[in-house]
Amino acid sequence: MTGDNSKIRHDHYLDAKGLNCPLPVLKAKFALVKMNPGEILCVEATDPHAHIDFQAYCARSGHEVVQTLTQGEVITFYIKRGDNPPVT
Repeated sequence: MTGDNSKIRHDHYLDAKGLNCPLPVLKAKFALVKMNPGEILCVEATDPHAHIDFQAYCARSGHEVVQTLTQGEVITFYIKRGDNPPVT
């Protein structure tokens, strides 16, 4: 889902700007493991493949991309931690 450029409330933040695949998703995965179900992780990335990577990761892990915003080269993902994500 692409947002209307209005940021939403989040509980945790991850700066993944300048990192290429698979590092943004790996760092997000480690951050999400430490979070409580339902909390929101805000990830800022510049990797042009991040859209595909985060959608695929969340689809198989039980997390949800709540909103995606793009401003210039920075893509901001708001990811809601799932209730019982599988251990991978």
